[in-house]
Amino acid sequence: MSEADDKREQINYISVDSAPKRFAGPVSEWQAPQMLLLFTALATVQLWAVNTDVAEQIFPNHDYVFSPHEGRHAIAIRIFLTSFFVSFAAFSHGGSRGRILFGLDMTLTFLVGCAAFDLANAFVHSVMGASFSLHFSAIASGLFGFAVYSFKLLERGLMPARIRIEHVSVSQMWAFVRLGITLTVAALVALWVGGMELPAVTILRQWTLLGGIGPGVFLFLPVLFAQLYLLAIYDVLTAKTPKFAPPVSVIVPAHNESYIIKETINAMDRAAVHYGGEVNILIMNNNSTDDTEEIARKALANCHAAKGRVINVPKPGKSNALNAGLDACETEFLVRVDADTLVGEDNFSRAMPYFTNPLVGVVGGVPVPPGGALFDRARLLEVLVKHGFYSVAMGAVNGVVGIPGMFVVYRTHHPRYLGGFVEGMNGEDTDISLRIGELGFHSVVDPKIRYISEVPSSYSHMREQRMRWFRSIYHISSRCRDLIYGPNKTLRGKVILPYMLINSARRAMLVPLIIYGSLEWGLRFNPDSPILWQSIVAVTTGAPAIMAVVASLLNGVPKGILALPEYLIFRVLRAYFTLESMLSILVDVEGEDLEHVIRMDIVPDKPTRVA
Repeated sequence: MSEADDKREQINYISVDSAPKRFAGPVSEWQAPQMLLLFTALATVQLWAVNTDVAEQIFPNHDYVFSPHEGRHAIAIRIFLTSFFVSFAAFSHGGSRGRILFGLDMTLTFLVGCAAFDLANAFVHSVMGASFSLHFSAIASGLFGFAVYSFKLLERGLMPARIRIEHVSVSQMWAFVRLGITLTVAALVALWVGGMELPAVTILRQWTLLGGIGPGVFLFLPVLFAQLYLLAIYDVLTAKTPKFAPPVSVIVPAHNESYIIKETINAMDRAAVHYGGEVNILIMNNNSTDDTEEIARKALANCHAAKGRVINVPKPGKSNALNAGLDACETEFLVRVDADTLVGEDNFSRAMPYFTNPLVGVVGGVPVPPGGALFDRARLLEVLVKHGFYSVAMGAVNGVVGIPGMFVVYRTHHPRYLGGFVEGMNGEDTDISLRIGELGFHSVVDPKIRYISEVPSSYSHMREQRMRWFRSIYHISSRCRDLIYGPNKTLRGKVILPYMLINSARRAMLVPLIIYGSLEWGLRFNPDSPILWQSIVAVTTGAPAIMAVVASLLNGVPKGILALPEYLIFRVLRAYFTLESMLSILVDVEGEDLEHVIRMDIVPDKPTRVA
């Protein structure tokens, strides 16, 4: 651990932003293990029950399947999901009545949906003499179960109030043409490769990286996003003008950052020299109890190109500091930088020319870890995949949802017009960039804009950070639910936000899935499935490894591949933190009818700063 890391870990990193009191409760480190023990017990009993001689007459497929299917499945997914729903609800945050109703709601909704699917399958079988494969049924049941979990948690959890999202319709024809072409090409490549007997595929199968799944399935997403990535890079290369250096204000919310604030200011000063335009730094000293203010004043006084001042914000909360900085900003453009971020020398110079295009509203880049700490190597691959690959690629179809607040540039008018940064919830950075996008402006992620962002160097700090981050997708989806349930057919609202919710559910269930698959394989509850353990390895290792290699190479960081083992382990740890984060969400007795709220139209005309 470096000296800076050691100093950081001596500081209490818990703040009012860690777990907003209205929406989240504390989760002890024993809560998730106890939930997993209950899950294991419930799953074992149910798997044993459906494998008895009597039960096999009713459930010949060793799962809660009530109609004839062809083939076999990898795992008994319906038993897995019902076990998860019950155990998760039992240890969720809320009163006993609220938890019981939550568990019943998830379980009954899921089983009713599965029954409807089985009835449809039985009808097809009786009419046509054919039926869906059991493998297809398991996939469909799994996706449906993820959706049930996500949207029931959104419905029954205590969440930020809905606001009216102002949507400005702009032509999406070019984005949909691009998406259609890339989807078609990815599907054709997947089918073509899937029909070939390649030695590489044989090796991957031997290593269990394909898990019995066809190579085309694994190739589809990498080919799709690789095309979108290249299109986005083309946009980056053709969109910028040689020079654009208007005055900018940089707001830096700072709470007890004495260990790094001098380095943060010095890095911005070097970037200001390279930029050549006027750079005004506003250090928003947010209720610090250390000497952040004194160190910041001295560092600002010693700047060569930038100028700035310290503004005290006594009310705790990052959004309070951001809004005070927004109010103090006197320039057309606003840069937000976290206090533990060291901007690159060319960050201002690369970001600002994008704003010569009047349709660009937000510009960000890729955070990279400083290196040397416990999680830094794994974090490098994580950011290359998420920010350096997926986020860049989504820019090709104007589908970027959020740009992290570690380093991001706005037109000052936009956050002001939208009411400022929301207070009292997680994800205020994604909330503001999402809503700017819905005003009809593009969000750009330039993979060449790279800056150093702190990575927690202890388990407890990483746990706090990830629980805060992973909770934010629910807070954002609740506050901006107008996009999901409203009449405007936007890519973000109708596709990306629902996908992010479902993906969050998948990640929360990853550790239970590993336990469940190992249980089913080890105790021989599913002896007819030849690909059970291979599928587990494929889900946890194969697909993420392929995407990590692709992202490393496309970003010109081949050394990142060396961190692949740590990254794969970190993904499992990240999934565990996701589960803990979901357990922290407060559950109410009565669920909110999200669509009914929209029909009643009981939302303020203008968004409030308080969630």
